[in-house]
Amino acid sequence: MDHQAFASDLLQNRINRRQVLWLLGASALSGCATSPVGGGAILVGMNEEEEKAVDRKVAPRQFSQDLGPVQDEQINQYLTEVGRRLDAKSHRPQMPYSYRVLNANYVNAYTFPGGAMGVTRGILVDLDNEAELAALLGHELGHVNARHAARRQGQAMVTQVAMTGVNIVGSLAGIGGLTDIGTQLGASALLSSYSRDNEREADALGQEYMVRAGYPASGMVGLQQLLVDQEKESPGMLKTMFSTHPMSSERRDTARQMAETQYAASNGRDKARERFMDSTVSLRRLKPTIEACQKGEVAMARKDYGLAEGSFRMALNSTPRDYAANLLMARCLSAQDKDVPALEYAQTAARIYPQEAQAQKMVGVLALARKEPAVAYEHLDHYDRLMPGDAGVTFLKGVSLEGMGRQQEAASQYAAYLKRMQKGQAAEYAYSRLQAWGYGK
Repeated sequence: MDHQAFASDLLQNRINRRQVLWLLGASALSGCATSPVGGGAILVGMNEEEEKAVDRKVAPRQFSQDLGPVQDEQINQYLTEVGRRLDAKSHRPQMPYSYRVLNANYVNAYTFPGGAMGVTRGILVDLDNEAELAALLGHELGHVNARHAARRQGQAMVTQVAMTGVNIVGSLAGIGGLTDIGTQLGASALLSSYSRDNEREADALGQEYMVRAGYPASGMVGLQQLLVDQEKESPGMLKTMFSTHPMSSERRDTARQMAETQYAASNGRDKARERFMDSTVSLRRLKPTIEACQKGEVAMARKDYGLAEGSFRMALNSTPRDYAANLLMARCLSAQDKDVPALEYAQTAARIYPQEAQAQKMVGVLALARKEPAVAYEHLDHYDRLMPGDAGVTFLKGVSLEGMGRQQEAASQYAAYLKRMQKGQAAEYAYSRLQAWGYGK
C-alpha cells in the first residue's frame, strides 16, 4: 500500500473498501512446584500469583471476544452457584474462581489458569440437567487444579501478556476471517494443545469433584456422550471445543467405567433436571436464535455470506434484540460491502448492550468507512474505556481525530501506538503522519 497516498485518502475521507479491510486488520520456567492434586513435583511456568495475573489481564479480552456475559443475571448467578458448590470441593478452593455464561454461539467452555471461567450459551442450551453442567464445570476446574496451563506455559507467556504489543488471535467468529487489531491472547491460544493426558486428568478430577459436591457420577457420562454425538452430527459447531478439548469415545467409556465402579454409589442421586430447566428457561427460549446464529457462523467461515445473512436474519426474526445476532449480522453485511445496513445493525447491538466492547469497536470502524470520524471516535473511545490497552484502537482513534482535523490529538494517539507497535502498515502510516507534521524531527 502507498502510505502517502493512503494518508491523502484519509485526510480527504476517501477510504475505499480495500482500505476499510486494512483498518480492520491493522489494528522462562519458574521451576518446580508441588502438585496440588497428587503431591508430587511438577515443573511449572507460573506461580500462583502469576496464574491470577494472567486471568486479570487476559480473561476480560477473551470474554469480550466471545461477546461478553449474557444479560441475564439469573443465569449467571445460577452458574456461579453450581460452580461454587464444586470449587469448594476442589484441591485449590482458595483460587479466585468466577463464572459467566457468554453470548458466543459455538459449543465450548474454558477456564484461565486462575479460575476465570466462561461457558458459551451454545453449549449450555444443549445440556439436559445440572449433573451434566456440574461435569462440564468440574472438568474445567480439573484443568485449574492440575495446573495444566502453568505446566505448559513458561515465563515468556506472562511477559507477553504484560506487553501490549503481542498479537495472538483466536479466529472464533471473527469479522469475515480478518485478523483483529490489538493485543489478543485468546482461549484458543492460551488453552489449546492440552494433551490427551491433560484431558483425561481433568475428566477424572471433574468427576471426583462433582461426586464430592453431591452429584451422580453419571453426569460426566451424559456430558461426554452429548459431545461425541454432536461431533458426529455437527462437526463444524464443535470445531473449537474439540481443538481445545480433544474428545474421544475412549474418554466417555472411561467416565462410564468410573461411574459404574468407583462412584457407583453416587448414581442414585438426583441429576437436578428440574432445577436446571427452571434456572435456564430464559436462555433455552433462545435456542432457535442460537442455532440460526451457529449456522450463520459456519457459513461465514466458508465465506458463504448469502447463506450466513439468511441465517442471521432468521435469528433476528426470532429475537430482534439479540446482541449477538445483531453484531454478527453487522459483520456479515460488512464482509459483503454493505456498510450502511452493517452500521445500523452494529449501532443496534451497541444500544442493546452498551457495556460490551465489540459492538462499540464495530461501529467505530464502520463509521470511519462512512466518513463519520466524530461518530467513530465516540465509539472507539467508548471501547477504549471498556477494554483499555488495545493498540489497534489507539491507532484508529488517531485516524478518527485526524479526520476531525484535531492534528495534535491525533499525533498523540499515533505516538502512543508506536510505543507499542513498531512494525506493520499501521505503524508505518502513524510514523509517516508524525513525520509529515514535524514531530520526531
